[in-house]
Amino acid sequence: MASVIQLTVRRSPLSSLLTRLRDRSPGLAASLLGGAVAAGLGLGSLAVLVMVLWISSPYPDSGPSGALHVAAALWLLAHGAELVRVDTLSGVPAPVGVTPLLLLALPVWLVHRAARDAVEGEEEGISGRTAWAGVVLGYLAVGTAAAGYAAGGVLRPDWAWTGVWVPLVVIGAAGAGVWTAYGRPRDAVDEVLILLPAGTRRLVVGGEARVRLDTAARAAGAGTAVLLGGGALVLAVSLVWHGGAARASFFQLTEGWSGQFAVLLLCLALMPNAAVWGTAYALGPGFSLGAGHVVGPLSSSPAALLPPFPLLAAVPETGAGTPVNWAAGAVPVVAGVTVGWFVGRAASAEADGSVWSRGRTAGAAVLAAVLGAAAMAGLGAMAGGALGVAALAGFGPVWWQVGVAALAWGVAVAVPVAVLVRWWQCRGRADGDVPRVGKPRAEERGGKETRGGKTQAAGHATLGGRTQAAGHATLGGRTQAAGHATLGGKTQAAGKASHAGKTSQDGKTLQGGKTSQAGKTPPTAPTAPTAPAAPAAKISYGDDESLEPYDFLPTEPEPVWPPVWPADDAAREARWAALREASGLGDTPEPSGPGDTPEPS
Repeated sequence: MASVIQLTVRRSPLSSLLTRLRDRSPGLAASLLGGAVAAGLGLGSLAVLVMVLWISSPYPDSGPSGALHVAAALWLLAHGAELVRVDTLSGVPAPVGVTPLLLLALPVWLVHRAARDAVEGEEEGISGRTAWAGVVLGYLAVGTAAAGYAAGGVLRPDWAWTGVWVPLVVIGAAGAGVWTAYGRPRDAVDEVLILLPAGTRRLVVGGEARVRLDTAARAAGAGTAVLLGGGALVLAVSLVWHGGAARASFFQLTEGWSGQFAVLLLCLALMPNAAVWGTAYALGPGFSLGAGHVVGPLSSSPAALLPPFPLLAAVPETGAGTPVNWAAGAVPVVAGVTVGWFVGRAASAEADGSVWSRGRTAGAAVLAAVLGAAAMAGLGAMAGGALGVAALAGFGPVWWQVGVAALAWGVAVAVPVAVLVRWWQCRGRADGDVPRVGKPRAEERGGKETRGGKTQAAGHATLGGRTQAAGHATLGGRTQAAGHATLGGKTQAAGKASHAGKTSQDGKTLQGGKTSQAGKTPPTAPTAPTAPAAPAAKISYGDDESLEPYDFLPTEPEPVWPPVWPADDAAREARWAALREASGLGDTPEPSGPGDTPEPS
């Protein structure tokens, strides 16, 4: 009986696991729900659109189930997954791998917003990792169900592509959402960069390298935006140039308004892809319209049989390129100038007033060109794909050719422009007024020596950051000419001596307003020789060694000679006067200091 009661009271392992997970990760349930809702919103939006088009179509090929299968397949295609069309005339399955980039923006935005809201929600104690994991798991749960449902339709998902691209898109978008919720901290980027190899990590992380990386990233973003804008401009000009053919193909595809509306939506969804194609055309490699049919500014060999589609009607005519086609080369030139301008301005106008050298400026421009080339290669890979087998196996730009062309244009244009802009910004400054980034070094040039940022001519020497001419010496931070000497911070000419602030000339001594005849010298207190001041020690400033060492101010005031009795020592002065009168030494000078003669008790 006891065993039965024990089995009844004991909770199942699954419920215990869920309870512990909920206690350790507060907010996980809300994050899971947020990810599932984001996936449902995207899937539902496409389902509503497909159902509206199916209802308005005068010749529907299938029932509501077929339309929903198509909606699920399009939702997977929007994440970059490749589909397989099984209903072909030849019976051979044909892949559909061209992802409409405008559709990709929908799931990315939904996942990004779900992760950001999960972190910024009202529930306290939720961490960024918990929110990220919950959104990703909830979204992928709905995605797995959608992929299983789409597998029963005409457009079926390719499981290899679906298992790779859908999680990658969700993970990246959710991570960006959490990063945005925390204010886009730089520490998160450093945690990713620390995974790089040690040699590469030293080049991009920490100090000045981080500044160059940030500048290169901003310049690469600006250059990529200019390239894509130029590609869109090339596309628009070509559409206007071939306006008649594009309009005829638009009305040739379908007759009903619902079909024309569907074609218009498809053209809008593929417009970013066409802009990337135009960018690849302007860069030089062009794009492919099937096996052996490459379209570029130098020569074009379009395929003989192209389906009637408005965007394909803008393809240039077959044959060698003309100056009109070559004019597209202005797009990468403008993009390279933009990258060079951003880098050159940053190199000459740093926040701390430092100026990069020409080598560092050129290196930052090359890094920006590399980042821009990587971005264009990725966009080229996403904008193209397969639309069938054999001759239709490749549509769009070749990603590695686009990346190499973008890198070549960037290095050839951005590097000289960056160096020129840096020189132009710094042209009005003298070489000595331009602070440079880096460790100062000693150089021998023309009999001159530079130490600690100071310049000394030949025959000069510097102690403690001061400059002395030949034949001069500095003691205690003062300057003396040849044949002069300084004691106690005063200056004496040759043949003259200074004592107690009085001046002696021609054997006569002036003291307290009295004149002493030649040969009579009042007793003087012995003066200790003044030791030369030690050179100022160089102070370590960590990584920033461009700062110069400086002399500290003296902690003790310079001695006053003769000593001035303080007001509170009037009694001591009276005792000394009485002692002189008693001993008959009224003209005996007072001792120079308290330590010369012991004070009478």
